[in-house]
Amino acid sequence: MRDVAGAWRRTAEGAGLLRTDPSGGGVVVGSTIFAEMTALAGRTGAINLGQGFPDEDGPAEVLEAARDAIARGANQYAPGPGIPELRQAIAEHQQRFYGLGHDPDGEVLVTTGATEALASALLALIDGPEDEVVVFEPYYDSYAACVALAGATLRTVPLRWPDFQPDLDELADAVTDRTRVILVNNPHNPTGTVFERRVLEEIVRLAHLHDAVVVSDEVYEHLTFDAPHLPVAALPGAAERTLTISSGGKTFRTTGWKIGWACGPAELITAVQTVKQFLTYTSGSPFQPAIAAGLRLPDAFFAGIAADMKRKSEILGEGLRAAGLAVSAPRGSYFTVADASSLGVADADAFCRGELAQAGVVAIPLTAFVTPERRAEYASLVRFAACKRTEVLDEAAARLAAYAR
Repeated sequence: MRDVAGAWRRTAEGAGLLRTDPSGGGVVVGSTIFAEMTALAGRTGAINLGQGFPDEDGPAEVLEAARDAIARGANQYAPGPGIPELRQAIAEHQQRFYGLGHDPDGEVLVTTGATEALASALLALIDGPEDEVVVFEPYYDSYAACVALAGATLRTVPLRWPDFQPDLDELADAVTDRTRVILVNNPHNPTGTVFERRVLEEIVRLAHLHDAVVVSDEVYEHLTFDAPHLPVAALPGAAERTLTISSGGKTFRTTGWKIGWACGPAELITAVQTVKQFLTYTSGSPFQPAIAAGLRLPDAFFAGIAADMKRKSEILGEGLRAAGLAVSAPRGSYFTVADASSLGVADADAFCRGELAQAGVVAIPLTAFVTPERRAEYASLVRFAACKRTEVLDEAAARLAAYAR
């Protein structure tokens, strides 16, 4: 069949999925790094610390609420913006934890996971190839894919080992009058960093200076270790131009349910909903009241999941250090980044696919989350996911220690 023209090609290129066909000439579309490493774990029997999904269920109250919703007949289309109960619970959540007031009938939109919210936002707000989107690098791979699909230009600000905080001068240089969106991910995937307040304040200042919109991906908001999460929208002058995105998947260990949301000024939500309604329209009808129940759980639940994730990250970090890797201690999220250069590793991609998998652990090279121009800066860094049962992490640590010997 002839080559198929269309926006899919630049999407694949943006995500780094276009590769030279080894059988001779042309290009092929590869799988995502998550699919490849999960398959590698399956083939080898290695512990999968690559893909960021939990291996245990969320709170019983949330699961039972979904069962009850199914039994009550919540199995047909939900309203396009989301069921009123969930939109109200999201608005209450934002007020309860951050003091942010949102009208659930015009400033809250339920989406098919945070991924759809992000895609809808970028497709809605980008108006052509002259527009630029500033992201922090390394970045979650869907960011580059969606920016490319929307036809904009990706501008990156590097986050460097070991603390992964951006240089504010480099940030200021990246944001210009062509910047349409400053895309923030905090707590950050893949590095596990949490941006300092001065970084968030500079983002807001630059957004005002250059009339940009801040799209803030905060899916790990309840998994910060040392201090409560600070949303961009809670900063002075930020709410009017900030679209906050989150989901129930990470907080309630229900990543397969794909219930996300966006909050922000009515005009931004209208723009996003206009696009979103022609993607999935709506989804997850019985899961929406369940996530609403989760958002109304007592404070002790939210404190508990953060403490549990911190403990798991510490177990993982100890295992990595015992194996001779240098570790960047995460401040939030599922993830820990380690530097394998002390083991003589100069190519983390080959290390993850070879020696590390043979040792019985699968992880992801950080080079999967960067532009080709910066791969050398991250060549020895590896991302590990700590969102597994304690006994799984203990076994992974034992395998890493045995590898080190």
